[in-house]
Amino acid sequence: MMISGIPMFDDPEYVFGTANSALAMLDDRGVVTGWTLAAEQLIGYSHEEIINLPAVTLLDRAEDRARAATAARQCREQGGWDGVLLVQHRAGQRLRLTVRIFALMDPAGSRRWVVLAQEGQQTPSSELSRLMLEPLLAHSPVGVAVLDTDLRFTWVNDVLTYGGTVSREQRLGRRPTEFRPNEAVKRIEEALWQVLETGVPVLNFEIFGPSIGGPPRQHAWWMCMFRLEDSAGRVLGAWYMVMDNTERWRAQQRLALLAEASAHIGSTLDVVRTAQELAEVSVPSFADVVAVDLLEPILHGEEPITGPVGSLVLSRAAQQSIKDGYPEGAEKAGDVFHRELTSLSARCLSDDVPVVESLEDLSNSAWVDEDRARASMVCAVGIHSVLVTPVRARGVRLGVATFLRSRCPDPFDEEDVSLAEELVARAAVCLDNARRFTRERRAALSLQRSLLPRGLAAGTVLEVASRYLPANAPNMVGGDWFDVIPLSGARVALVVGDVVGHGMHAAATMGRLRASVRTLAGLDLPPDELLARLDDLVISLAEEEEADRAKEIENQAVPASVLGATCLYAVYDPVSRRCALARAGHLPPVIVGADGVVAFPDLPAGPPLGLGFLPFESVELELSDGALLALFTDGLLGDHYRDVDTGLTRLAAALANQDPVLEVVCENVIGALLTRPPTDDVALLLARTHSLDASQVASWDLASNPAVVADARALAVGKLADWDLEELRFNTELVVSELVTNAIRYGAEPIRLRLIRQDVLICEVADGSSTSPRLRHARTSDEGGRGLFLIAQLARRWGTRYTAEGKIIWAEQRLPNSLPSPRVLPKPA
Repeated sequence: MMISGIPMFDDPEYVFGTANSALAMLDDRGVVTGWTLAAEQLIGYSHEEIINLPAVTLLDRAEDRARAATAARQCREQGGWDGVLLVQHRAGQRLRLTVRIFALMDPAGSRRWVVLAQEGQQTPSSELSRLMLEPLLAHSPVGVAVLDTDLRFTWVNDVLTYGGTVSREQRLGRRPTEFRPNEAVKRIEEALWQVLETGVPVLNFEIFGPSIGGPPRQHAWWMCMFRLEDSAGRVLGAWYMVMDNTERWRAQQRLALLAEASAHIGSTLDVVRTAQELAEVSVPSFADVVAVDLLEPILHGEEPITGPVGSLVLSRAAQQSIKDGYPEGAEKAGDVFHRELTSLSARCLSDDVPVVESLEDLSNSAWVDEDRARASMVCAVGIHSVLVTPVRARGVRLGVATFLRSRCPDPFDEEDVSLAEELVARAAVCLDNARRFTRERRAALSLQRSLLPRGLAAGTVLEVASRYLPANAPNMVGGDWFDVIPLSGARVALVVGDVVGHGMHAAATMGRLRASVRTLAGLDLPPDELLARLDDLVISLAEEEEADRAKEIENQAVPASVLGATCLYAVYDPVSRRCALARAGHLPPVIVGADGVVAFPDLPAGPPLGLGFLPFESVELELSDGALLALFTDGLLGDHYRDVDTGLTRLAAALANQDPVLEVVCENVIGALLTRPPTDDVALLLARTHSLDASQVASWDLASNPAVVADARALAVGKLADWDLEELRFNTELVVSELVTNAIRYGAEPIRLRLIRQDVLICEVADGSSTSPRLRHARTSDEGGRGLFLIAQLARRWGTRYTAEGKIIWAEQRLPNSLPSPRVLPKPA
């Protein structure tokens, strides 16, 4: 039904809330002709009481009657009226009613008036929705659009016009892909079709793409999509709301990048690896190409040169790009190059200020001027923006980091500069930590290598080979060590040890222990006694350290590390082919016989050095000629992925395949057991035994009678003739005479003379007394006391060693035209 072109009862947007409203019907004179039950409940008058009465009966005040007259006049002029009236309830109270009046034509053509009333000054719900939602949708900061069943725009609010870049006229009647045919909009249309077909809303739909108009920057949008239906359930189309989420998205990206940088940069204490981690984290989330150039001294753990120089020397530490063939310049990782002090990199580093350049005009680019070869590269790969930032930590200038963008359309802006500064600052601390560690590691490694033997003097009775591998970062070098010490009587001592801890302290302690072992070995002590004296030394060092620690705690300094060490000491005698061994908490050796059989000798473990709990025990073994003796530290077996027994099994398998060249055996062992960089120091010492032939040794038992001295000289001279060593006759006669005379005069039976021809001539006289001879300078009036003085002058070296039966005094002479004993140098790790 229509009145004056206004839709009436068939328009739910006009006649709203009727079921909940009081309704009355008036004739053209204002007399009540219809009354509903809702009206009776609202005002109190029944149908019988109010019908045929003027409606003004309900108004008891003159001002209310005047307002009603105004409403009646407006109704006749405009066809209706909306407003508020005060009426009298049947019980006497006054009611404030919201009233709507509109005309109705009956079948006879007479005009009637419909009055709808509700208590309170309220706008009916559907009208209220319309009055509120229309301005809200039109001016909301959230974009809203309505599309029909063909997904053509029928209504959009102002936000979707993007400041006029896509006007409302360009949208209405067209699909989204018709005015913006890109992948993001295609995804939107696919989602809208799905909403139309299923009726299931799409929530939290995110798309990314370039902005429309203005600078070409990536944007992020958040969307929700719904199907539009009428009250009967008919599908009228779809609508969506969209919000620009770019700032939030960028903030999330920045936080994610910084979190990833914190998690991944600095995983090692290697300068180059740390620089590469910075480059890898930055690509592609922040830049398309990243190069990290560090000052040359930084790579070696040194402080950069601060004085005036002619140019800046940089090294390409790391480089990363989204695609192979996207270089930052002509330099590659590992290249060293120079930059003038007026260059962009030098000024950026000296001023400590990041620099951003647009590469649209290459003729005015300071970055391109550094290396003119960059111009062709910029054109080839489409680089449009560059950001160069200094790398600096703790006041130390480390280098520069260069970020480039090509595929990403966003040029670097102030937010990117801040992000790059924070990203590089975090990486710079890790780089400086790695630089300091490199410096300390190099110092500790230099100290340790200087304290390790530079050559192994094994003589001809042992063929030796060794390896030393420092621990991989971040464990620093440790206190592993080994040594080969020539002893008297053609014997050789083999020693390997391990000091607890890493770093300078462990290396220095290792040097002290190695020097002590060499000193104690010179006394020709048995292995168990040598370890006992070494244990006393370690205990005294620990006591000193405890005293130092007490002072450091008092001064609130960092306490020193706990001292501790293990050691294995072995002495091999090529004459008897016997080897005496003792160990202090160290792993036992591995012995491979000449027949290839591998054995693990049952050697008492003994406590580690520095505890002083139990005595050490020695074991004496007989080794076949050509047997292989392997001494090593636990770093050779200390892999986290296998236990000691598995490591010993692999070691035995590697040693069983003997090679004539001992260096090859060494390499095989290292290759079999160290499949990855070691986490602890590794020391390996291999020795292949060679016994002395019987023809190289001569011995005689002598009576305790001065008359046998001449016989002893004759026996010695005869043996020299057999060995073709007549040139040593004079010196040997003097040595034999003095030693035998001393044994007869000051010693006790049994007395024995022995000559050994090796790479030196050794003369030994043993007796049953433990009295030690003493070298002294005789006075001019003395008739004796010059024997040992003469021996010291004639012999290469001499000394005394004690045995279970007494002592042995020995002296060595160089063979005629002989060179110093051959040395087998350890192969660098």
